[in-house]
Amino acid sequence: MEEITCNKKYQEHTLIKFLGTTSLTILIFAGVAGAAPFAYVTNLRDYDQGGYYYDMNYNGTVPTPYVAVIDTATNNITARVPLGGGWPVGVAVNPRGTMVYVASATIDNVCIVYVIDTAANTVNAKVNIESSYPSGITFNPAGTRVYVTKQRDNTDISVINTATNTLMAPVIVGPSTYSIAFTPDGKKIYATNTFNNTIYAIDAATNKVTANISVGDSPYEGVVTPDGKKVYVPNYDSNTVSVINTDMDNVIATVPVGNSPNLVAVTSDGNKVYVANNNTVSVIDTATDNVISTVPVGTYSSKIVVSPDGNKVYLGNFYNKSVTVINTETNTVTATVPVGEWPMGIAITPDGKKVYVANAESDNVSVIDTATDTVTATVNAGVYPTNVVIVPLTDSDMTAQSTGTNSNVTEDVGTEKTNLSSEGQNAVDFNNSKNNNSESDNGSSSGRNESSKNNSTPGFGLLGSLACLCGGWKLRTK
Repeated sequence: MEEITCNKKYQEHTLIKFLGTTSLTILIFAGVAGAAPFAYVTNLRDYDQGGYYYDMNYNGTVPTPYVAVIDTATNNITARVPLGGGWPVGVAVNPRGTMVYVASATIDNVCIVYVIDTAANTVNAKVNIESSYPSGITFNPAGTRVYVTKQRDNTDISVINTATNTLMAPVIVGPSTYSIAFTPDGKKIYATNTFNNTIYAIDAATNKVTANISVGDSPYEGVVTPDGKKVYVPNYDSNTVSVINTDMDNVIATVPVGNSPNLVAVTSDGNKVYVANNNTVSVIDTATDNVISTVPVGTYSSKIVVSPDGNKVYLGNFYNKSVTVINTETNTVTATVPVGEWPMGIAITPDGKKVYVANAESDNVSVIDTATDTVTATVNAGVYPTNVVIVPLTDSDMTAQSTGTNSNVTEDVGTEKTNLSSEGQNAVDFNNSKNNNSESDNGSSSGRNESSKNNSTPGFGLLGSLACLCGGWKLRTK
């Protein structure tokens, strides 16, 4: 009888230990999975550095551009990453969300690409690409290479090996290549060359041009459909869109659209392409390559993005201080959201719940709630913000953060250890309170407070749950 009782108690303790460990694991992953991503916003300078041109022409100093890091859960600025002198013109994040690359044009006629480690929010590498006129920066789908396109008379695309952050052999193209787009498998690149009215098809394995495709006048941007079969290229001075077949690398259709088309986006299902013209958006059915709808919008489109679920299009109206929201099912405007002056950068969180709009002339970032399509916060991210990207929490981050939190329960009855070596923080030290210039729409300043920090830290809230769990276990063993 005594042996049975001992075995029963041992089984109870074993079950409790298993449940405790399992619950801890669930809590860890729930806390990490619930962590919000971060918005990285490029700025010309901080608020206390004076005017850019004033400093250059009279004081002989150049303000320091930087990247503001915004926690999308609280809309607080959790870090400011300083760059060297110059003007940040492009930003890109690798597929894993571990590195952000910023192309910045300096006053001494060079371009520096700054590599930001998102775990530490520090610059851990600088790559000099020796060009003062960068136009864009793009990762390949695998995240192993970064491509920097260049304006004016530059006839090459710089290629950076992300493993070593060193320059590889460049891609030789025509002058003034503005943007590139990859096929989903990463095997081919399509580069738009504005001066030559040409699209270059490039073998991504060798970085060699395999075809020169003539399109309309002044192509600036291109987009590849999700199935990788077509490329859509707006031709600014021809008021057309060229459709390229990626198997043959030839133009299979030329679609008339609105005036001055310069931006393009494709839905996630690949069924529709949205072309931003001046004052309108043309909607192209990719099955027929015909315009099926023309949507009136604001003046001069600065950025166009499609929501992750493909249900909405968000378009920045440069001169109208607004963002137009288009329903992709009906192709009608469902909202016109007032934001700051010169909305230039737009990015949507992976869950599709928030849109971040960089308003260059207003020196702030508007946060749009996609459920209501209203601005719910305005973040003072810095002077002249122009670009924004969203950096998600990756699977590798979850693994590192979960293994950093251990709970060791000994076999000795009534003895337990709880070792919390890491709370899995995704951002580094908070800067001074003057750097946390977030203003909610109720006018209150967020600042650095414990509640916001607790909400923004991945896995926070775990301690309280663990206390209850361990307390219950102790009570049960007694």
